[in-house]
Amino acid sequence: MKNNFFIELKKKIQPYFEKHGSHDFTHTERVYRNAIRISKGEKADLDVVKAAALLHDIARAKEDNGKIKCHAEHGAIIAEKILRKMNFPEEKIEKVVHAIRVHRYSKNKKAETKEAEIIQDADRLDALGAICIARIFMHGAKKERALYDPKIKPNKVYKSGAATSINHFYEKILKIKPTTFKTKKARSMAEKKYNFVKIFLSQFIKEWDGRD
Repeated sequence: MKNNFFIELKKKIQPYFEKHGSHDFTHTERVYRNAIRISKGEKADLDVVKAAALLHDIARAKEDNGKIKCHAEHGAIIAEKILRKMNFPEEKIEKVVHAIRVHRYSKNKKAETKEAEIIQDADRLDALGAICIARIFMHGAKKERALYDPKIKPNKVYKSGAATSINHFYEKILKIKPTTFKTKKARSMAEKKYNFVKIFLSQFIKEWDGRD
């Protein structure tokens, strides 16, 4: 597909996204760039990767507003309709739909194609590193969530809606270890981001306790 197709797709899907927040369109753009970067050296259909990356969170705003239960499942349906209207190659649509349906970390669904593995990795890379930290505190502020409370221990099993923003790191983020990524490139990219989060948390707790 020519690049003009994806430029047009970006324009077409803007109304589906919230203007600000941890899952606004800037998140999608980062996932898009991550996906392209990861795809180099992998035997993957770049048309499928690009389309899935742009459309993977198209229903996220609906879920955040309580209109649907799962943005991955609902988003796959919306994406299929959009791609058909835009005359995306018929034989590639199902691969895009699958990648969107299984991308969500909390659902732990298996990626059956290389393209789906790349989308999973690209999305999860944005759940690590400096931007991840900023996104968590932005989301916490929106939900009026406490920054930290040492009396509230993190849950051992991840549940949506941590009691504090710092607990969210322990309940979810630190479980996204570099070894859990599917592609070699993503594992390499995740290593630095993961270590950055660990360093931040260590420093945060020291400062909270007055030890640094």
